[in-house]
Amino acid sequence: MSHLRASFFLAIALLLHFTSGAQITKDPTTWTTTIKKTSGNKYLLTLNLKLDKGWHIWSLKPGGDGLQTAPEIKIDKSAAVKTDGALKESGKKITGPMDGVDGIVNYFEGGVTYTQSLNIVANAQVAGTYMYQVCDDKMCLPPKTKKFSVEVTDAVAAATVADTASIAQTSAAIDTATPAATTAPAENTLPVTSASASTNTMSAGMAVPETGDDDKLPKSNLILLLTGILNGLLSVITPCVFAMLPMTVSFFLKRSKDRKTGVKLAMQYSLSIVFIFTALGGLMAAFFTQDALHAFSTNWIVNLFFAAIFILFGISFFGAFEISLPSSWATKMDSKANTKSFSGIFFMALTLVIVSFSCTVPFISTMLKLMGEGSKVGPLIGFFGYGLGLALPFTLFAIFPALLNELGKSGGWLNVVKVTFGFVELALAMKFLSNADNQMGWRLLDREIFLAIWIALSFLLGAYLLGAFRFSHDSEMPKNDWGLPYLKVPRFLFAVTAIIFGFYLLPGMWGAPLSGMGAFLPPIGTQDFVLSESIPGTASVGNVSAENTTGVVAPMKYVDRMRLQEPPVVRKYHMTVYFDYREALAASKAQKKPIMLDFTGINCANCRKMETGVWSNPEVMRRLKDDFILASLYCDANGVTLAKEDRFKAASMDGAEVTTLGEMNQDIEISKYGTNSLPSYFFIDEQEQRLHDKAVFYPTSAEDFIKILDGAKAKFKAAHP
Repeated sequence: MSHLRASFFLAIALLLHFTSGAQITKDPTTWTTTIKKTSGNKYLLTLNLKLDKGWHIWSLKPGGDGLQTAPEIKIDKSAAVKTDGALKESGKKITGPMDGVDGIVNYFEGGVTYTQSLNIVANAQVAGTYMYQVCDDKMCLPPKTKKFSVEVTDAVAAATVADTASIAQTSAAIDTATPAATTAPAENTLPVTSASASTNTMSAGMAVPETGDDDKLPKSNLILLLTGILNGLLSVITPCVFAMLPMTVSFFLKRSKDRKTGVKLAMQYSLSIVFIFTALGGLMAAFFTQDALHAFSTNWIVNLFFAAIFILFGISFFGAFEISLPSSWATKMDSKANTKSFSGIFFMALTLVIVSFSCTVPFISTMLKLMGEGSKVGPLIGFFGYGLGLALPFTLFAIFPALLNELGKSGGWLNVVKVTFGFVELALAMKFLSNADNQMGWRLLDREIFLAIWIALSFLLGAYLLGAFRFSHDSEMPKNDWGLPYLKVPRFLFAVTAIIFGFYLLPGMWGAPLSGMGAFLPPIGTQDFVLSESIPGTASVGNVSAENTTGVVAPMKYVDRMRLQEPPVVRKYHMTVYFDYREALAASKAQKKPIMLDFTGINCANCRKMETGVWSNPEVMRRLKDDFILASLYCDANGVTLAKEDRFKAASMDGAEVTTLGEMNQDIEISKYGTNSLPSYFFIDEQEQRLHDKAVFYPTSAEDFIKILDGAKAKFKAAHP
């Protein structure tokens, strides 16, 4: 059983990895919780919800196409508190069709009241959670779960429930500890003691309407679908799956009374594969919010775990050992497989999914990082695409059986593919390890060490593909008419590609920026020796001077730790960067310059793309260096601990204490600027007044960025004559 649990945990953990910083919008709900004694030990718990105009919440029985999330109210188990009957809802209920939803739906506008009858036999805290999803005519926010707790004091002695306690908190204490992270007071004033008081908490995963990114989600879902199909097709050429392809198709065709029946069985088999993977995606969409996926994927412990997993898979692909789910699973599924019923065909497909576990998991795990960028059903779409790509060849070869004769025999070339994937897995493992190392500041995998490992893997892969060495499970290379071993052209081209990639990375050992790989490499600040870095007073690009620090207020806070994360372009032109919000405001006031807030991340690939693709433009650099205060606020710098006097409780974190620099910057981004997207750029003055109406997100062209910079500068000058 322990082996089963371990395998199950491994599969679930791999299905959970990924991330992404999406834009967010304000929660339009206001909740009030009360409890009232009706008679004897009978009580009525009431949760009243008020909705902002234009928003609605689904009914307890929403109807529709099954993708609507019904509200749930759960009461914590207690010896003194028992539920009595079902949860009831009342309000302006609307029943009818809705654009974009199949079937008839039920929902409430304006608000709704939920009531639950309780039997309470002793004074107690009635606690629980309420989960809900709200939508407007354009989008649905991700489901949100909050806690509530209300005290009953009259279960023994008759008395009314005290209705004087309030959990509304002002931000004065926060301002005292850190004015930079001021948060709005909670809107709810409830007669409860709640661990989740704020209704101002932003919900991740939705686009802010004013950004003009309303079409982002459909595009992301399309990319996710295509990525899933591509990964599914690539999985087919792995040894675990490819060997099953001709055998399975031939089995269907030979066991059928005619070709038409064989094709029908093959299609049922393929549809079963699609259904299995789609069901996995549906479970993820139902039980894991994008917030949870994002928090999981950016955690340093999770990154270490995945680094270990990919190292394990890489060594396995080299032939050291085999990784598979318990053989009893496959045996049990295979015993139920037959061609006499659809259920038998389904179990044949399930057997394929189980026995191909070691080959399919790496593809799935590399795909999962995109799932947070789609809508709530992103995992469902991604896994549907993967299942479709994996199943498609089985149907095609059943329809066109003559193509089976064109397939190469499974064996030697499949082993080469497997070993190649092993090198790729080790390279990916280094990326996960680098994520954890950068976030925690351990300096175990600095840039030159990371590059040395990737360069070595690239050259070794090239040498392997050229036949310089073999592993234990490799077969001999094919021989020509004279009995001499030779390379096939595709293998030779892949070898050349690997070697070229290694040579491309090589200059990075001496500090070359390697802009094309900037999103994947550790920051250049972690490199001890940088031959190519400019010398103050000597380098210039366009009108950007390498040294222009007259009147600069030097940054002090967090510089020692965070300067390691500076982009190569910043270090090259010796720009002054502030890593503390308050210091940037003070510098703006002293130097009479506007501020560009750069909400970024240590492990943010899109942030690196903006820096290498947009910031490096000479005209962008000239404006940033000469006209702006640059504040780089790393929202995942959770390895940098705040001093005790700087800590505070943040409404954006459900009242939890902010203890790290990353948490503080994330709270500033959410509570002050209404987003948690990375990267995002805001332009303000020393009074925190906006100089550009909208946030700037990735992707943005250099030309558009220059226009935004010029506009912000002009607005600043107009307000500061």
